[in-house]
This record gives sequence, C-alpha cells and structure tokens, in this order.
Amino acid sequence: MPQLRVTEAAALLGVSDDTVRRWIDQGRLPAARSDTGRMAVEGRDLARLTQELAGEDGAALRSSARNQLRGIVTRVTRDTVMAQVELQCGPFRVVSLMSTEAADDLELEPGVVALASIKATQVVVALPAES
Repeated sequence: MPQLRVTEAAALLGVSDDTVRRWIDQGRLPAARSDTGRMAVEGRDLARLTQELAGEDGAALRSSARNQLRGIVTRVTRDTVMAQVELQCGPFRVVSLMSTEAADDLELEPGVVALASIKATQVVVALPAES
C-alpha cells in the first residue's frame, strides 16, 4: 500500500501541510509514522478523503463530467467573441476556452472560485518517479 508524506498529500489535495496535519489531528485522515519516522498517510485513505471533499464541493452541481477540479481563477483574457480562462487547481494550471458571453454570465474574474469539469475521450495515467 503506497504511503505519502504530509507534504505530498497536501500538494495532491491543493491545501497546506498545516491543513493536512489538522485533518490528521481531527481524525478525518488516518496517519501513522513511516519507517523513516515521518507522518505518512495511506494512498487509499487519501483517495477516500479526496472523494469526500469533491462531494462537498460538487453537491449542488449535477453533471455527466466526473473529472472536476476546484480552483481559483487567476486570469481571464477576453475579446469580442472568445475568452481564455485560467484556473489554478491545487498544483495544476487548467486553461479553458469559452465564449465571452459565457465568461461574462459566470462573472469570471481573477479571484473567483470555480470548478473545472474535464470530459475527454482519452485520459493518460502515469505514475510519478519515486522520490
């Protein structure tokens, strides 16, 4: 079973190390000392918490897209027809192209919290290099 350090778990969730430690202290995320003596969480427990958090954020939104990332709008570039919207979703930068009308209707501006729903016919999954 893969174990992740607190800093790795925080980066994957897009929260601070302190938030992950608070969740451990509150019993929301189980953790144990690793072989090196550092706090570590099981990958399975982190996956469960990730799904729980996604359910909290997406409870009012019904969509067929299952890949949703919560983030903050960092940049919006508009012209008369199209808008390019950039979000920072944890460690990931997500860029969306949409009509200017849609961006205006959603009142998208830097600082707005938004959900990026990703629907694709092909998704490549890879394992990160061991650190």
